Amino acid sequence: MLTDLHATVADWYTAHARDLPWRRPGTTPWGVLVSEVMSQQTPVARVAPAWEAWMGRWPEPADLAAAAPADVLRAWDRLGYPRRALRLRECAEQLVARFDGAVPRTEEELLSLPGVGAYTAAAVVSFAHGGRALVLDTNVRRVLGRVVAGRALPPPGLTAGERVGAADLLPADAATSVRWNEGVMELGALVCTARAPRCTACPLVERCRWRRAGAPPATHARRRQAWHGTDRQARGRVMARLRELPDGRTLGTEELLAPLREGAADVAQPDRALASLLADGLVTEPSPGRWTLPG
Repeated sequence: MLTDLHATVADWYTAHARDLPWRRPGTTPWGVLVSEVMSQQTPVARVAPAWEAWMGRWPEPADLAAAAPADVLRAWDRLGYPRRALRLRECAEQLVARFDGAVPRTEEELLSLPGVGAYTAAAVVSFAHGGRALVLDTNVRRVLGRVVAGRALPPPGLTAGERVGAADLLPADAATSVRWNEGVMELGALVCTARAPRCTACPLVERCRWRRAGAPPATHARRRQAWHGTDRQARGRVMARLRELPDGRTLGTEELLAPLREGAADVAQPDRALASLLADGLVTEPSPGRWTLPG
């Protein structure tokens, strides 16, 4: 029965949930939103100290909205995908302008904010406001795919069938649905992992169709994001140099890009990386050929 399934996951979560700072009592909806944005494609171990420093500096949306973009990018440091930092600042501005500095309680309103997609909106409704919402990240999709559908990995993109199946399992009671969302997500992060699932530690092992079928391999390759030698890495190196600059200082193009040019297999990559950062609003050129973070 579903009630037994929900209780099994909730009990496991109570016993095994990680002590993450944004799960502690007193965390505001803003703190939950920040944690969700930071955790996109970034390991939790790297996010936790950054989140604590961020919330100590900008505990409310109004604080971040008033911050200089350069300070925001420096604080983001090496979390990756720095556009998220500027989008979060834009989100804070919208919260102040449209919602009196409060984080909305509905998915529709949350989806109207910069940088907030379907997963983040549902997660904030559930984890920040205790509302009933269908939270589907990669971890949740993997657990449900194995336990219910019997497949090793979920499809590359969320399907309508996955959404319907997950919705059928979501508890009707809001408080129970929050615990379910938290538990299944944590189970995917700690036990039902992509590469080396610890099935003997899983509370759902006896229910798992994938295990009962003999743990067949995935029918598609798991997507892996390259890093070394990519434009993403080059962008990161440019950003790292500019984050080190004191306020008001700039670097010339050749001084900025010289470390990237040394031994580069793709001679056009450094200039391409710089141009893409400019297009994304992550760097600025206050005078011709001189570069710094946006003011």
